[in-house]
Order: sequence, then structure tokens, then C-alpha cells
Amino acid sequence: MVKICCMGAGYVGGPTMAVIAANCPEIRVTVVDLNAAQIAAWNSSNLPIYEPGLQAVVESCRGKNLFFSTDIDKEIQEADIIFISVNTPTKTQGIGAGRAANIKNCELCARNIAKVSTSNKIVVEKSTVPVRTADAVRRVLACNDKGLTFQVLSNPEFLAEGTAIDDLQRPSRVLIGGEETPGGQAAIETLVSVYAKWVPREQIITTNLWSSELSKLVANAFLAQ
Repeated sequence: MVKICCMGAGYVGGPTMAVIAANCPEIRVTVVDLNAAQIAAWNSSNLPIYEPGLQAVVESCRGKNLFFSTDIDKEIQEADIIFISVNTPTKTQGIGAGRAANIKNCELCARNIAKVSTSNKIVVEKSTVPVRTADAVRRVLACNDKGLTFQVLSNPEFLAEGTAIDDLQRPSRVLIGGEETPGGQAAIETLVSVYAKWVPREQIITTNLWSSELSKLVANAFLAQ
């Protein structure tokens, strides 16, 4: 059984993983977070966020192939694919303060993945991040001293508040970026095979890392106009 771990039980990670679990019963999906109260809420009848249809999706697969846990290290070790879906707040100091995104949380996730992993992984950048964040994550992962190989992918979300579940169940497109190497292309196809369980293949777009990251920022810029 393929195992997916998502680091971050927030607005993007929770609903995204619930929809993946609902459409891929053969995949074990676990959402992890340091916030025990947040995880407890995901395991209750009073979810920490509200989106139309979310409760039904979660309840349809929670405890079967969808799990919420604070045991981060264990789930990282067991996972084949790890999504990083953590908050990237605006920087409060230094270059870009008040404007640029702080990717510290993404880097901390990468450090933990490198520290506790005992096998090769596919690491998927899901958070909204500046271009080249995947490079920063890849550099951190490459510093592991166990000879492990990590393929880093970019898979930005295009969700709107109030329609997130419909956006995930019937997306206009799924974008996946990876390295233009044999290993990178194999990782892309692995993630494509997950989404292809319910998304038409022609709506799954594959590209390189930078293009994927940039596409999300361009989409946000159009929304901000």
C-alpha cells in the first residue's frame, strides 16, 4: 500500500488529503501536525475548518485510510510521498519584511524529513511559496548523511474559500512540477498516478519546478487585481 504523509493540518492540507483518501482507498493517507488541539479537532465531529462537503468526505474515510496524528516522525519514516503544506507567513524582519513569504517552516519540515527518514522519499511542496523554494528544500534534504535520495516536486493548490471540496473533486487543472531528470520524471508520474484516480489525465499538467512555482504566484497576482 502506498503511504502518503502530509505535514500541516491546515486549510490546504486537511481537505486535500481527505479528497485524496476518498478517491484512493488503496492509499493510506495521514495528516500530521505539532498542534495536538488541531489534530484532535480533525478526529472529532467538530472539524477545525468549515468547507461545504468537507465533513462528509472526512467521515467517509477517517479511520479507514485517512488518519490524523501528532506522531510526525513515525509517519515520515513510513511514508512514500510526503506533502509539505505548512504556513508561510509574511516576513516581519530582514530583506522583504512586510512583503516576502517566510519559508522557515518549509525548511524546518525538510530538516525533519532528512533527519528521521530511513528510505528514499518523494517530497511535494504544497504551500504557496516563492520561486526556488523547492531548491532550498532540495539542498536541505541533500545534506542527509544516510545516502538517501529525495525527489522534490511542486504541486500548488488552486482552492477558493467556500468551494474547496468541489475545486479538489473537479479541478480545472492539477499542476505538478519536477526536475527534468529520469528520477524527477519518475516522481512526477508517481504523483500523476494518484490524481489520475479521479482527475482526467488531460487536466493534469506536468512541467519543471520553477514553472510550477511561478504559475501559482501568477494565478494569485491575477486574483489580486
